[in-house]
Amino acid sequence: MRPSKRASDEMRKVTLERAVARYAEGSCLVKFGETHVLCTASLEERAPPWLRGQGRGWVTAEYSMLPRATMERTRREVTSGKPSGRTQEIQRLIGRSLRAVVDLHAIGERQIVVDCDVLQADGGTRTAAITGAWVALHDCLEWMKARAMLSAKPLKDHVAAVSCGIYKGQPVLDLDYLEDSAAETDSNFVLTGAGGIVEVQGTAEGVPFSEAELIQMLAMAKAGTSRLVELQKMAVA
Repeated sequence: MRPSKRASDEMRKVTLERAVARYAEGSCLVKFGETHVLCTASLEERAPPWLRGQGRGWVTAEYSMLPRATMERTRREVTSGKPSGRTQEIQRLIGRSLRAVVDLHAIGERQIVVDCDVLQADGGTRTAAITGAWVALHDCLEWMKARAMLSAKPLKDHVAAVSCGIYKGQPVLDLDYLEDSAAETDSNFVLTGAGGIVEVQGTAEGVPFSEAELIQMLAMAKAGTSRLVELQKMAVA
């Protein structure tokens, strides 16, 4: 039995609350159970220097955890002068996931930065961040549309993410910290609303997983992300 008493294919309660940051062009407070992430999308009226003159924009992301998002205080990365390898990996993943569903030419020579700040962590912070970041990005683009700043529709699809793993020999969906810290396999799946795979991250912790288990986890992830896309659609309706 899972520590949370959930079924193997049951997700935690997920909520998406829009317009939670007064000054951001788009924002979303996403909750996957006890994992809470604040996502804000900010428009910059300039493209990155390496893109100038190319007629297209950019979508990127930054990720951080508040010092007491975890059981013990973690040091702010700003005090060390640079983000950790983990932070860089996650924010690049979020950026890639969002760009997979955006027509960068449609936003013109501008940049949208999506900040994902973990307020409370209980496993799955990167998957929650990607799911909430899409809502914040959607609202930023709607803000631009309302001001006649867009010549075409930039968003091509939804994108959402969920974790899967092998816990006590059983494939499970949406791991919390207790499962994540003891799982034999930990993986993350990023999928579009149409079911396209953006990225798969999977690591065995001591016991290799089989192809059959990978297929099982992918099937669970497809069902989980489909539910998340439904929630995104309801949130922005």
